[in-house]
Amino acid sequence: MSTRKDRLKKLVKVQEQLKALHETRHATFLAEANAAEAEAQELVGHFDQDNSLSGLFPDLYHRRIAQAVVRQEKSLESARQEAGLIATANARTNMVERAYRDVRNRDERERSDRERLDLIAQKRSEE
Repeated sequence: MSTRKDRLKKLVKVQEQLKALHETRHATFLAEANAAEAEAQELVGHFDQDNSLSGLFPDLYHRRIAQAVVRQEKSLESARQEAGLIATANARTNMVERAYRDVRNRDERERSDRERLDLIAQKRSEE
């Protein structure tokens, strides 16, 4: 059976991986929002040009601009949700790391206490 220290060590690793996953997803959503914003700005820029097809297909341009803005807002909302999950994962990771350090320190203290008791017992047996 694995010790509590080993289980906590594995849990710390899992929590760190989970936090990294949320951070990656957050960055992805922000990148998607930036891409959608850039697309909307590019379409608006082309809309006003003389040689643009916007005069022939204004509804198409408006629809694509609106879709880009909706994608941007959706990605930003998803990024906000991931930021909350990052904060939660960070708190959990810190809590598990603290518990792991406490158990590790306690094990080290117990081991050093046993070593001292063994030395004392050895000296007594020599006398």
